Amino acid sequence: MPPPTNTPDEPPRVIAGRRNSSGLSRDIEIIEVLGGAEAAASDGLGVVRVAQLTGRDKTVVSRSLATLADAGLVDRDPRSLNYRLGSRVFALAARSAESALASRARPLIHRIAHSTRETTHLCVLRGGNVLTVLSALSPHEFRSTGWEGVTTAAWRTPSGRVLISDWDRESLRAWYAEHGHDQPIVGPLNPTMAAIGFAVLDKPPENKARIHDFASLLVEVEHIRARGFATLDEELELGVVGASAPVTDFTGRIVAAINVSAPKSRIGDRLDVLGNYVRTAAAELSQILGASKNSSQSPAARGQAR
Repeated sequence: MPPPTNTPDEPPRVIAGRRNSSGLSRDIEIIEVLGGAEAAASDGLGVVRVAQLTGRDKTVVSRSLATLADAGLVDRDPRSLNYRLGSRVFALAARSAESALASRARPLIHRIAHSTRETTHLCVLRGGNVLTVLSALSPHEFRSTGWEGVTTAAWRTPSGRVLISDWDRESLRAWYAEHGHDQPIVGPLNPTMAAIGFAVLDKPPENKARIHDFASLLVEVEHIRARGFATLDEELELGVVGASAPVTDFTGRIVAAINVSAPKSRIGDRLDVLGNYVRTAAAELSQILGASKNSSQSPAARGQAR
């Protein structure tokens, strides 16, 4: 239940029944208040207001907020001194959502890998780059690598480009300014990849690179919106190609990407065929997540960037 809110003419209303609760419950109570409508509308709340809403002494509330801030669960604005929910809360929420997404997607990801006989991944955007949350390996002895748990630069991968393909121009500009030159591997390799000495190209070959600057990013995004999928041709690893398509939720927002990667020697000139197959599979997962048939077709079909 959301915390009570007040109009300027009303006396403070407190959350009843918790004044003698345990320390953990009291901290949860503060987090609930900071996650409420009043805190969102005011860009955070001060110590006095949090104390009023929880019915607790402001000195005790101040100490609790300081402890929560040390843990990253709340942040304090240095100018207004208001407290807001911290980045760690959102990171934990994102990871919980990723876990639920992976659980629902797992049967489909394995079915795609079985049907294509190529390695299949489920990817999400985290911290401006791509995290692979689930991989199903090809049954072939000669196959592309499982990337599960690895974070890669979004601009270097079709999944990354798909994941930002419904952003507006200014959001893309801000993202490119921060992440458009990130190294190919942003996070640590998983132990299996590290053990075999796995490596990627430091830079994509000039004749293969899709992204050179912000203008080329916009061109690629428009291309993805028109087709409903993105492709990769030896940009990240020599001899490896791939295709990715967006997964949307019930709001029509892109929340994940399905990627199939394979040795170029097996795919040959059928990369667009693979892309269309992945697009259809991604639409199936989108509908599992509550998207309508129209919203899961392509970013272009959903009205392009919002």
